[in-house]
Amino acid sequence: MPEPVAWHYTKITKPMFDLKPVDQILVGRIITANGDEIIEDGFVEVIGGKITRVGPKSQMGTPAEGLTVTDTGGKTIMPGLIQSHGHLSWDGVHELSFQSMYDSPEIRAYKAAGNMLKSLRAGVTLVRDLGVHNANLFAKQAVAQGFFPGPRLLVSGESIIQTGGHTYWVCREASGADEMRRAVRDQVKGGADLIKIMACHDTLEFTDAELEAVIDEAHRNRLPVTAHATYDACIKRVVEFGVDCVEHGGSMSDETIQLLLDKKVPIVTTFSALVIQSKPEIAKAFGIPEWKVAERQKAVADKSRFDGLVRAAKAGVPIVFGTDAGSPAVEHDQIAPELEFMVEVGVCKDKLDALRSITVRGAQLSKMDHKIGTVEVGKEADLIVVDGKPDEDFYALERVMMTFIAGKRMH
Repeated sequence: MPEPVAWHYTKITKPMFDLKPVDQILVGRIITANGDEIIEDGFVEVIGGKITRVGPKSQMGTPAEGLTVTDTGGKTIMPGLIQSHGHLSWDGVHELSFQSMYDSPEIRAYKAAGNMLKSLRAGVTLVRDLGVHNANLFAKQAVAQGFFPGPRLLVSGESIIQTGGHTYWVCREASGADEMRRAVRDQVKGGADLIKIMACHDTLEFTDAELEAVIDEAHRNRLPVTAHATYDACIKRVVEFGVDCVEHGGSMSDETIQLLLDKKVPIVTTFSALVIQSKPEIAKAFGIPEWKVAERQKAVADKSRFDGLVRAAKAGVPIVFGTDAGSPAVEHDQIAPELEFMVEVGVCKDKLDALRSITVRGAQLSKMDHKIGTVEVGKEADLIVVDGKPDEDFYALERVMMTFIAGKRMH
């Protein structure tokens, strides 16, 4: 593995937020995220931050001495939610280029802190922060060193782009293979968990030599690479060159879909900006102009534009939940609209499948499914308690009553 980030060597006498796991039994309705399994009247035993028993309440028996039993009153217990495409230091309210160019580092930090709290309250226990700038490296440090309570974080540092490329006003620009390697190494040095590249906008970006260099350098440092790729030529190109994940996705030929399947590359779909900004009453509150609302409404109504994603999903390409949280009107606690549209458009076959996209498939994407993502014995107790049945109504997820990370009560 790469050399640890410099702050790893800092001596912390005592974390500012030193939360301890709660040993207890939670009783309620359980969505395990193992297939379609639901235990209508069940229990989850948590000891030392890990799930030690799961099953029907009839099999619970007498709790061990000193073990608290928390009866949720029939509420739903399920795995913590995984946000696989978010931007913590974007506030979800204001225009992106303005924030990116004029927010001070201190304001970015406050925004990230606020969004981590909003995420925990929404039941999000892991955020895969795809950067753009490097503020997420410091959010990760703050959580890891106990300076601020937040979800688990996997961060990309600065997104890497060609000079003058897509969103050049906020990402790490580089030209030529050597500069691309240096850009990757700087993210590694800063403590990145993955590398993000912006592979296209209206045109394909990066020369072949640049693309080969940025992917090779990331893989040499044992970090995965994810690519902003929104149409067939771009998706096909980055998958051929060896990226590990596609962000957003878009139109795709059968050949490209087969390539995704052959190379086992998932797609993180991000419909929320389209969906939420298409609602006039919401868009107006966020100052989104009428022409943009009309553009979004047209896009949402034209389901044919999502045909490639639907065919990919039906072919077996893993589809993972992400919202592009931080985009205007896409606040970090907005979960249900994305899930609802995933089912409506057909990239998820039903509600339980959509819930797996935000739990177990999110964990699989980040190679953490051995630890989290399902309610199973041996997993770390990343759990939420929901007032309602999210497998019947996604908007029940707006009523998260408890959030646990490795058994620690975070909300």
